[in-house]
Amino acid sequence: MLKGMDIQYKNDVLETIIDSAYEWIVVVNKEGHIVYINKNYCEFIGINREDSIGKHVTEVIENTRMHLVAQSGKEEIADMQLIKGNYMIANRIPIYSKNKLIGALGTVIFRDTNEWNKMSSHIKSLMPQLQNYLKDRLEHPGVKYTLHDIHSVSKVINDLKQKVKNVASSDISVLIRGESGTGKELFAHSIHQLSERSQKPFIKINCGAIPEHLLESELFGYEDGAFTGAKKGGKKGKFLLADGGTVFLDEVGDMPLHMQVKLLRALQEQEIEPVGAVKPTPINIRIIAATNRPLEKMIEEKRFREDLFYRINVIPFTIPPLRERIEDISHLMNHFLDKITKRSGKRITKIDDQVKELFYQHTWPGNIREFENVMEAAIHLTNGEVITTSSLPQYLVTESKLFIGQRSLKEMLEDTEKQILVKTIERFGHDKQEAAKALGISKSSMYEKAKKFDL
Repeated sequence: MLKGMDIQYKNDVLETIIDSAYEWIVVVNKEGHIVYINKNYCEFIGINREDSIGKHVTEVIENTRMHLVAQSGKEEIADMQLIKGNYMIANRIPIYSKNKLIGALGTVIFRDTNEWNKMSSHIKSLMPQLQNYLKDRLEHPGVKYTLHDIHSVSKVINDLKQKVKNVASSDISVLIRGESGTGKELFAHSIHQLSERSQKPFIKINCGAIPEHLLESELFGYEDGAFTGAKKGGKKGKFLLADGGTVFLDEVGDMPLHMQVKLLRALQEQEIEPVGAVKPTPINIRIIAATNRPLEKMIEEKRFREDLFYRINVIPFTIPPLRERIEDISHLMNHFLDKITKRSGKRITKIDDQVKELFYQHTWPGNIREFENVMEAAIHLTNGEVITTSSLPQYLVTESKLFIGQRSLKEMLEDTEKQILVKTIERFGHDKQEAAKALGISKSSMYEKAKKFDL
């Protein structure tokens, strides 16, 4: 039928056929980037085709596994996939050219949402049969966040998101550094979600939150009768629960020295020794660690092991604080306004310019976490449709320039100096010597100022 037609006409005809197809269709290359997506799929997920081409499929389609099939070459037929709140039936088929894996083709069977909703309700009625599976997933949780949850327009963050895609498929250890609230955990989840371990557990361990005397048993588990009060039959540790998956060591800089030795051995040997065990147990895990501590300084002070640092710092990520990427302020305002108003049901259409000015002036020591909390409070405290300064936390208003003319220059300068000192000291974990270096003042001057302002 197509004989004699020129190539461009053939391509146009084929594209028209595919766009009219009953299924939703997407094609990705071996790196997981979208090279084709049909019109019906774009309409359903609410994105322009031009905007989706070239993007990584995880940035466009929820809960996708297309990138994994493009890497593994293993087809997945009639797999349930949750998209926009509905369970869809998806097929994912590897594409080969001259016996070489070059990508994957994905199709979703239903394109009409009304038709699908009828069947979706039937499928939902079958969900109780999956309780054992769901129970297992709860006991061995996976990721809660993906790259979709990292909202930014800054080049540095988008470069880091690309770096996530580059390193996710390997088993190399990653160390994520950044101040509290910058989103270190979101990056850790995203790396796991894009890896071949994504269907295995993702276990988070907050090294600073577990009491020191319980840390070893929490990480490595214990045998029956290992110590007084031990659970009968023993208990699996976090490392064994994560077998085949990823361990996220949050606040790794807070880990005591004696546990750093045991952690290093576990990583080197890929085996653990539960408390009370007579022989080690092999494990297969990937390590992602995170910290806001100055590890290099801690190494000099003999508070962190240098060999462990090199073991976990194979691929370093450094997330800049929000004050260093103020181009994200406007983007985050719109994002959280949309997110929180939808969740709360409140109708708020505008943020007052004076509020925006305060947001740009504030240095956000709590970063994205603080920003979201401020937006949450402001939205719930707003009675009309416009967020004004009256809905903001008092500390934001107090540190603004709204009181110029009501106080003396000396008072305002002292207040500004105090705010800078407080935020810098907090930034360096209350290490006044490091804060003094950052501010370019002497140690004695720092202590004099700290005494003056009762810090």
